[in-house]
Amino acid sequence: MVIPVHDVNPVRRTPVVTYALIAASVFVFLFMPGLSGSAAGDSSLAQTCHLHAFLEHYAAVPRELIHHQLPQLVPTGDARGAGCALAPPGYDKSPALSVLSAMFLHGGWLHLLGNMLFLLIFGNNIEDRMGHVRFALFYVVCGYAASYGFALLNADSTDPLIGASGAIAGVLGAYLVLYPKARVWVLVPFLVFLPLRLPAWLVLGFWFVLQAVYSSGEGVFGAGTVAYAAHVVGFLAGMLLAWPLKPGTPPPPEPRGLLFGRRARPRHTW
Repeated sequence: MVIPVHDVNPVRRTPVVTYALIAASVFVFLFMPGLSGSAAGDSSLAQTCHLHAFLEHYAAVPRELIHHQLPQLVPTGDARGAGCALAPPGYDKSPALSVLSAMFLHGGWLHLLGNMLFLLIFGNNIEDRMGHVRFALFYVVCGYAASYGFALLNADSTDPLIGASGAIAGVLGAYLVLYPKARVWVLVPFLVFLPLRLPAWLVLGFWFVLQAVYSSGEGVFGAGTVAYAAHVVGFLAGMLLAWPLKPGTPPPPEPRGLLFGRRARPRHTW
């Protein structure tokens, strides 16, 4: 994979929704049970059980999304012997709402930082093009499309589905439609990291092709740990939703008022 670090594509206004999504994801991650010990290399059974119970409650599960069948026994968060204790759930879980909560959960620092990097680089321009409210709705819709699309392909899976990857894939799909010729600085790992400035259609097109290949199980070992199919569905959903805004269509009206009536200076995202 190439690693994007900056796009040469100025914006007109501060991407407050993009920043808020990043802040919320980092905040939730820092308070997820069990992950602090894992990051420090101290992953005890009690921490693992606590994390499993948390994910069972708040993560999206394909079988629950498709069949609306909640498990009769779930981890309680307590260790029992060499495993985790199970008991009937003491809470009511809405499978549909679990998709929203799962979009702010991540399985590790690399998972979180990778997602936030892509959102920071490409999300600001999509928010600038759509407007704050439309972008927030767009982000959520892409996340739901990705999760339910993956669930339809894996209807009997009970593995928790977490991460903002599906929603961010929608952002990438929209960027490809709206700014295919924008230049993106990337690092290409070839003995050392080589900085290159490439067109967005090449960077994002290559990313999408890799996700499509990986979703088929080809070219990667242990693909079952990553929901590549969710990336593919989210990307296509983003392209479809952004198509009416492609070059040649009028942009959304500028916000009015004392606070938002002035145009912001062009800026770059690093």
